Amino acid sequence: MDLSPELFLLVCSLLIFCSIIISKVSVRFGVPVLLLFLFVGMLSGIDGLGIHYNHVSSAQHIGTIALCIILFSGGMNTSIKEIKPILWQGITLSTVGVLLTTIFTGLFIYWLAGLPNSSLNFTLLGAMLLAATMSSTDSASVFNILRSQKMHLKYNLRPLLEFESGSNDPMAYLLTIILIGSLQTGEFNTIKVIIDFLIQFIVGGLCGFLLGYGLVYFTNKIKLNNHELYPLLALSGIFLIYTIIYLSHGNGFLAVYVAGMVAGNSKLTKKRETNTFLDGMTWLFQIIMFVTLGLLVNPHEMADVALMAILIGLFLVIIGRPLSVLLCMIPFARKINKRSIIFTSIVGLRGAVPIIFATYPVVAEVECANQIFNIVFFITILSLLIQGMSIPYFARKLKLSEPLVESGNHLGIELPEETNSRLHEIVFDEHIAQKGNTLKDISLPEGMLVMIVKRGEKYMVPNGNIKLHIGDILVIVSENREDN
Repeated sequence: MDLSPELFLLVCSLLIFCSIIISKVSVRFGVPVLLLFLFVGMLSGIDGLGIHYNHVSSAQHIGTIALCIILFSGGMNTSIKEIKPILWQGITLSTVGVLLTTIFTGLFIYWLAGLPNSSLNFTLLGAMLLAATMSSTDSASVFNILRSQKMHLKYNLRPLLEFESGSNDPMAYLLTIILIGSLQTGEFNTIKVIIDFLIQFIVGGLCGFLLGYGLVYFTNKIKLNNHELYPLLALSGIFLIYTIIYLSHGNGFLAVYVAGMVAGNSKLTKKRETNTFLDGMTWLFQIIMFVTLGLLVNPHEMADVALMAILIGLFLVIIGRPLSVLLCMIPFARKINKRSIIFTSIVGLRGAVPIIFATYPVVAEVECANQIFNIVFFITILSLLIQGMSIPYFARKLKLSEPLVESGNHLGIELPEETNSRLHEIVFDEHIAQKGNTLKDISLPEGMLVMIVKRGEKYMVPNGNIKLHIGDILVIVSENREDN
C-alpha cells in the first residue's frame, strides 16, 4: 500500500516520538537506549503493528548517512591528548583485533555448520563472512553507553574503547566486502586483499586528516552572515569527505572519524554550535537507523536461528573477543594491566554497524544472506542487553571506575575558547561524601575551582564551609593544561 506524504510523516513522527519517550526506561532500569529503539522498530514491523518494510538497500543508505554523522561527532569529542598514550593499542585492536575476531569466530561457525542436524549451511568463506560482519565493536553503542554512565574509567580505558570503536569499522567493512566478492567469484586472492587493505587505510587515514584540516581552514576563513549556517557547512563537509574518499577507493568511515578528530582538536569558528547541532543530529539518526533496522527484521524468522545465534554469541563474548584482545595486548603488557584487558574484552558491544554490514550480503544476494542477517540481528540484541547492561557492574567489580570530574555542560554555562579553560560537573554522592560534606574536605587538583553548586532548582555561589547534600551538582572551572 502506498502511503500519502501526510500518512508517511505521521508514521515517522510517531515512531521517533515513541522511541524518545520509551528511552526514559533506559535511565530507570539501565537498559541501553539504543536497544529500545531497535525494539520500537521490531514492534512496529510486520509481526507487530503490521508496517511492511523490506527495503534493505535504503536501510543500508540510511545506515551509511547515520554512521558518517556519528563517527564525525565522535571524532570531534575525542581528545588527541587523551588518545596519544593509547594510540598504538587502539590501532592494534581496530585492525589486528578485528581480523583475529573474524578468524576465531569464523572457524567456530564453520565447525558448528559441520555438526549433525545443524541448521547452519555455511562454507568456510560463508562462515568467515558472517564473522566479519560482526567483528567490530559498534561506535554508536559504545559512545552512547560509555558517555551516559556516571563513572570515570581509570587507565585511559574510555579513550581506548571509544577510539577502537570509532576506528575499527573500516577493517570490518573491508573484510565484509572482500569476502562477499570472494563468494561471488569463488576465489580468494591474498595479494589483492593486502593491497586493498593498504589502499583503504592509507587513503582513508591520510586524506581524512588532510580534508579535515581543509574543512577547518575553509570554515575559519569564510565569513557567513548567518551563523546558523556554520553547522550546516560542517554537515555538508562530512558527506563531501566520505564521498571523495569512497570514490578514491579509500575508507570513507575512517576518513570521517579522522576528520572529526582534526576538527574537534582545532580552533573552529562556531565550534560549540556545531557540536551541539551534530549531537542532536547524532541522536536523530541513531533513532532513525535503529528503528529502520528493527523494521527490517521479522521476529518469527529469528526463532529458526535462535539456538545457533546464542552459541555463536556466547563464543564471541567468552572466547572470540577476549582471545583477540589478549593477543593484541601482549606487545603492550607493560602499559596495560590484566583488569583493563578483561574490561576491554567485555566492552565488545555489537549494535547498528554489524546489522548494517549484514545487509551487504542481502543486497549482493549471497547464499544464506538472510540467515546471516537474522543471526547478526539476534546477536546484536543479546550483546546490547547483556553486555550493555553489565558494563557498570564489571567496571565496579574490577575496580576500574571512580566518581571523578565529569566533562559536561548540562547547566548551559559557556566559556569562550580564548580563556583556555573548561567546565566540568560532578554529582556529590555517597562515595565523595566519605571524605566530608564541605568543599574544603574535597581534594581537587590544582587549577580547579568550584564556581556554582546546583541543588534542585536552586543555584548557590559556594565558599569552603558550605554544607553539601547528596545529589548536589558542582560546576567546576579548570585550566586547560598541556601534558608535560
